[in-house]
Amino acid sequence: MTILNRLYASSGSEVLIETLQIDVGGVTYWLTSGWDDITATLENGAQATFTACGIDLSLPARNSDGTQDLKFAICNIDGTVSNTIRDALGNQEIGTLTYRHYLSTDLSAPESPPFTLTIKSGYWTPIVVQITAGYMNVLDTAWPRRRFTLPDFPGLRYIS
Repeated sequence: MTILNRLYASSGSEVLIETLQIDVGGVTYWLTSGWDDITATLENGAQATFTACGIDLSLPARNSDGTQDLKFAICNIDGTVSNTIRDALGNQEIGTLTYRHYLSTDLSAPESPPFTLTIKSGYWTPIVVQITAGYMNVLDTAWPRRRFTLPDFPGLRYIS
C-alpha cells in the first residue's frame, strides 16, 4: 500500500500539504495552507518556496455535468493577490491556477500530477477572497464556434 493510499484510508504521521500557484497579470504567487512556508520541488525539477497563508479549498467534483470548478478562499489581509486578480479580471486577462499536493514527509515531487485551471470569477471582502477556477465549460460553449449573426452576415435578414 502506498503512503498516499494509507493517508487517505487511516491517516498516519504524514500530513497532506495543499499548494496553489497563481499566475495572473505576469506575476506568480506561490501559496500553501498552514503556518509554515515550505520549499518543494515541482514536477519539472525546479524548486519553489510556497508562502504560508490561510487557504480553504473545495476541489472540483468528479461528475459529468460539464462544470468542474475549484473554489478557493485565501486570506485578504494584505490584499496583494486579490488586487492582482481583480485587475486581471477587469482587464479580461487570463489567469491560471495550478493545484499541487505534497506529503509532509516527501517534498521532492507532488504526490499526483498537478492540474491547471483558468480563473473564472472572484468575490472580495476586506478579510477574504473567494475565487472560482475551472476547466473549459463545454456546456456553455457554442457550436459551431462561428455564429452566423446579423452584424457579421447582414444578408441573413432577407432569407425567409
